[in-house]
Amino acid sequence: MTEKRPLAPMSRQHTPPILVAEDGTTTALQQLTLTLGGEGSFSEAQIQAFVHQHPECVPVTEVDPVFTSPVSICRELNTMAGPIDNLLITPSGLPIIVECKLWRNPEGRREVVGQILDYAKELSRWSSSDLQREVAKRTDLPGNPLLTLLREAGHEVDEIAFNDALTSNLRRGRFLLLIVGDGIREGVEAIATYLQEHLGLHFSLGLVEMPIFHLPDGSHLVTPRVLARTTMITRHVIAIPDGHAILEDENDAADADRQSLSTEQQVFWTEFLSELSLDDPEQPIPKPAKLGYLSFMLPAPQGSCWINVWRDITKGRVGLTLSYSSGYIGEDAVKSLMADLQAIEDQLGGDVQVSNIGGKEKIYEEKIVGDLHSAAVRAEAFEWLRQRLDAWVNVLRPRIRSIVQDME
Repeated sequence: MTEKRPLAPMSRQHTPPILVAEDGTTTALQQLTLTLGGEGSFSEAQIQAFVHQHPECVPVTEVDPVFTSPVSICRELNTMAGPIDNLLITPSGLPIIVECKLWRNPEGRREVVGQILDYAKELSRWSSSDLQREVAKRTDLPGNPLLTLLREAGHEVDEIAFNDALTSNLRRGRFLLLIVGDGIREGVEAIATYLQEHLGLHFSLGLVEMPIFHLPDGSHLVTPRVLARTTMITRHVIAIPDGHAILEDENDAADADRQSLSTEQQVFWTEFLSELSLDDPEQPIPKPAKLGYLSFMLPAPQGSCWINVWRDITKGRVGLTLSYSSGYIGEDAVKSLMADLQAIEDQLGGDVQVSNIGGKEKIYEEKIVGDLHSAAVRAEAFEWLRQRLDAWVNVLRPRIRSIVQDME
């Protein structure tokens, strides 16, 4: 006697498209692979070029319908967080950031998402003039290159209205962030879900799989798929008639959770900063953030080097990390610092370690304290963090300043 068992879950499976010719013959199309190079493959650079030349292949409006009629602006736009693979902008002044990624790369998937979030954070500090200046450097176009490219694409754009809208969107962080690749794993989709459920985002994030197939005539067939996306929630104020009630929507509950987490984080850092006293009177003190970390800037140009003081409430630990922006003096300063690592470790004391995160060597120190919801545990964590931050600032700040001055 046989028994039918429930269907087991399996990974997404996509078979190659079948090309049916007029004479009835069929051909299974060959999918090009994303790789570091080689015949019959596309590299990350080629995907960047493909997206730049054919932005219509990216399913922008399926991720967020507000971002209509995007125009390719440039590739490898330099920012303090690193070069943005592709920048697109809509005629209404909405920026789109595209990160092209080889999913077979050993780079951690969380770091891919973290990188594009760093780009968004950096751009939120720019004005439309900042963006015009950096785009001009990449495109060699005179005047306002953004308007030039939009008008060349056939859009009638009012300069004043566009610049005002672009500056407002940059300041609000109203971007569309797209991670484009092939063979995106469920792990990355889980990250997008996590971001949607636990962070108050001002931008939309989409994961796009872009299989590219080679046609017999030498052209290409692109079949983009949106695998995951965040959802922007709009709130309205309404009057409730007597005797009626509103049922809480799941999205409202998730949004309430995000607001609650942001508020709790701000309270946490407010409490930490309230009794923080550093020996160095010139060290800037940040405002309490609605994030899981605070950044204490070190004296490197363009804010390219800093100490992150962070917490991991799920694992009951707190710590410090020396970080920097790739491609700026802060990176060179930290690398110079790392050359004399033994002396640094001796001066810092504690349990300082070095890790390699996303190809960046970083100095860090952490302490497991336990349940950070407990007042007693928080007090212990704060005391340790304040003491260690003071030591880090005393040792690292003058060294970074001296290294930067020698470089300049």
